[in-house]
Amino acid sequence: MTPLRIGIVAAEPSGDLLAAGLMDALRKRLPEVQFEGVAGPLMRASGMDAWEPMDSLSVMGLFEVLQHLPRLFRLRSHLRERWRDTPPAAFIGVDAPDFNLDLECSLRDAGVPTVHYVSPTVWAWRTGRVRQIRRAADLLLTIFPFEAAFLARHGIPAHYVGHPLALEMPMQPDRAAARETLGLRPDRPVLALLPGSRRSEVGRLARPFLQAAAALRQRLPELQVVVPLVTEPTAALFEEKLRQMTPSLDAVLARNASRLALAAADVVMTASGTATLEALLSKRPMVVGYKVQGATYAVARIFNLVKTPHIAMANLLAGERLAPELIQGQCEPAHLLPPLLEFFQDERLRERIAERYAEIHRELRTDTNREAALAVVELLRGRGLV
Repeated sequence: MTPLRIGIVAAEPSGDLLAAGLMDALRKRLPEVQFEGVAGPLMRASGMDAWEPMDSLSVMGLFEVLQHLPRLFRLRSHLRERWRDTPPAAFIGVDAPDFNLDLECSLRDAGVPTVHYVSPTVWAWRTGRVRQIRRAADLLLTIFPFEAAFLARHGIPAHYVGHPLALEMPMQPDRAAARETLGLRPDRPVLALLPGSRRSEVGRLARPFLQAAAALRQRLPELQVVVPLVTEPTAALFEEKLRQMTPSLDAVLARNASRLALAAADVVMTASGTATLEALLSKRPMVVGYKVQGATYAVARIFNLVKTPHIAMANLLAGERLAPELIQGQCEPAHLLPPLLEFFQDERLRERIAERYAEIHRELRTDTNREAALAVVELLRGRGLV
């Protein structure tokens, strides 16, 4: 029997998590299925035939991407030709819309059923991409509840599957156990500091985050600081910044322990991104800081590219700014410190935010991997492929 091949491209750690979960769920329903394409470590551990590592696509920012464009174009052309020569049963592009949507258009034109997993943020910025999405995807899997209705209004077949983190993460994080695991004192306040998963993020956020933490320590002498870091390069870069900027700040550095750090924390200071969702699911109040290259920020402002009142997913889901957002020039210690201090000093505020985050968590809990797999199988069945 000819194996059922499915091509997948993921570009970020969050995409790696989604793709690996979908692969496992699909394999339960289609035991003969084989996966191939661009993979992260979780996808490889789930049996993916990795033609290219996920890191090849992990580039952020308008101008940061420019220097990598020739290489990215070559990679996309290579994938396109390889899959057009030997078409898979389906192609699944996991997030990374700037790379995947064009690839999906080409493969769909060649008769390959296409799925885009995670809606591009067309409801937030670059709304013109709706037309490209409609042309690219036979099916769009959305992870947040407000997205499916938006896409349906634009004639895009969408299926809400929920976010896997909402099911994986407990409703009541065990603060005491997390502190014990990380070697933190159980009776002293804890700040979790999450400066991002990419070198570019850590390079921009380490200084203001570290200096804000050092200033907070002066106000709260018993403060403990824990910093989960994703990769060896980001860990090395952060440690270098720590030695240079705040050598007296005693911080616990942990690898691949973001959920432990969030569970242990009273308050979180984090980069914008998936970490704000993880902090929400951990029921922890957070201050969100972010910086991008100056030219990227200028273009976004001049052309009014951002269409939402918030940038942090935690705030978008809450429908209010429970997490202060300090962006670009505001992402400095003098601006980060006051909201951090307020969260530590106001227990009732922390409790109110935790209650709201718990409500959102309950709304998001579903078996995401199962829902996504069923939707993909239904697409394949409709084409007579299974």
